[in-house]
Amino acid sequence: MLNFLGSQNGRAVRAILGVAFIVIGATLGGAWWALAAVGLLPLATAVLDVCLIAGLAGRPVSGKALRAGH
Repeated sequence: MLNFLGSQNGRAVRAILGVAFIVIGATLGGAWWALAAVGLLPLATAVLDVCLIAGLAGRPVSGKALRAGH
């Protein structure tokens, strides 16, 4: 799972999910704005090429280092 999340495909999935959460939250409004706020995290990790879950597993958080197999 960490290998996928650190891959370029995983990065694209995180970006798409982040944008989808933001759009859904902004469209529905009200309390759904919380979903838009949550969507910022996967979008930011995709843009910055980091995988925070890998850090919790004791692996490097840098996407580049994770893909290199360090």
